[in-house]
Amino acid sequence: MINIIKPLRKTLHCLLVGLSVLWATISTAGTPVIEIRIKDHLFFPDTVPVPVDTKVKLLVINEDSTPEEFESYELNREKVIPGHHKAIIFIGPLPAGEYPFFGEFYPKTAQGKVVVTP
Repeated sequence: MINIIKPLRKTLHCLLVGLSVLWATISTAGTPVIEIRIKDHLFFPDTVPVPVDTKVKLLVINEDSTPEEFESYELNREKVIPGHHKAIIFIGPLPAGEYPFFGEFYPKTAQGKVVVTP
């Protein structure tokens, strides 16, 4: 009896992992992707339009050789992106308004905002 429980537990674990990956894929399949680049310690674009009440995937590409941290108190997000790397940050759904973000390591130059409009 004990010999059969271990394989069943392993199979159940694999099944649960597979289902969670499938659910993550399905739930983000229709999510719009918005690309933001970091270059010379600046965000491009620095103003990111987002539709109201829509979940969005931000693809942040750091073209600099140094790391930068995408940070926003209003969006409740922070993510370090090493030099020459990419990161995905999900935001929303959000009500209409402006949500500033900045680069924690270069806050004087790396500034931007998400503008949510109907």
